[in-house]
Amino acid sequence: MKHYLLSIVTPTDGVPPAPAEMERIMRNVEAFHRELQQAGALVFDGGLSAPGTATVVRAEDGDTVFTDGPYIEGKEYLGGLSIIKAPDPDAALGWGGKAALAIGLPIEVRPFEGEAEA
Repeated sequence: MKHYLLSIVTPTDGVPPAPAEMERIMRNVEAFHRELQQAGALVFDGGLSAPGTATVVRAEDGDTVFTDGPYIEGKEYLGGLSIIKAPDPDAALGWGGKAALAIGLPIEVRPFEGEAEA
């Protein structure tokens, strides 16, 4: 089976959901993760802290340089991810659709290079 990355596309100018709405979303996400686990499709998942918590590490002249903040300023950022196993792109897109319905945000589905190790 091939591995796929499901990326949660989060708007930078989005208004966080009200607490009751966030509770509903999290219940949906937990149900989605249980379904992935029961199907044997889940490899790893997790949410990420806001882009302002990032540090970019660059190699320059044989040394490393650290810069606070995200590498790219944009209208969207990676808010979380799941790495899944799926037999084909259509199955991966099916999981991406379920993630989008659970979270209410766009989900980018992208295959990893090569075939996954058995």
